[in-house]
Amino acid sequence: MNLMQTHIPATARNAVALNTITYAIGQSAIGKILAARSHIGVCAILIGSGAEALEQDLASRFPGKVLVEDKAALCDDLAAIARFIETPGAGLDLPLDMRHGTPFQQRVWEVLRAIPCGATITYTALARHLGQPNGARAVATACAANAIALGIPCHRVVRTDGTLSGYRWGIERKRALLDKEAQI
Repeated sequence: MNLMQTHIPATARNAVALNTITYAIGQSAIGKILAARSHIGVCAILIGSGAEALEQDLASRFPGKVLVEDKAALCDDLAAIARFIETPGAGLDLPLDMRHGTPFQQRVWEVLRAIPCGATITYTALARHLGQPNGARAVATACAANAIALGIPCHRVVRTDGTLSGYRWGIERKRALLDKEAQI
């Protein structure tokens, strides 16, 4: 063993790995996209106009995590996300890490993942599906807390009258995503 080599115990290496999120930023038809992965899977897909704002959003969503930019490691994820935006019928088959939400949020997100491409659901109908007929606001809050845009398709949730509302990454992007999915 080289005397200059630093020995890091396996438990410490594992702790660092468990606390690390790798991320990369790419371009898509609806703006810049940030993809981030934990050791479990994709934990964030963020959409925006500027890289710095996306990095700040990631840091605020995962306080205390070690954030490491690694475009090479995430180039396939970025390509899959950009392809999904252009051709939503192809699906977005990425392993997701949805642990960063409350149990209720996770239940909402699971139901959202079951909504077929091209379909929508209302906040009220989603709340009823979860056994909470008066929980439309709680569903909207869970959608707003979603860090995995597109992977958890909160853009498919609409008001009772069918109009668009409250998309974290902008109503224009929500409309563009739904319009593209309607073409399937």
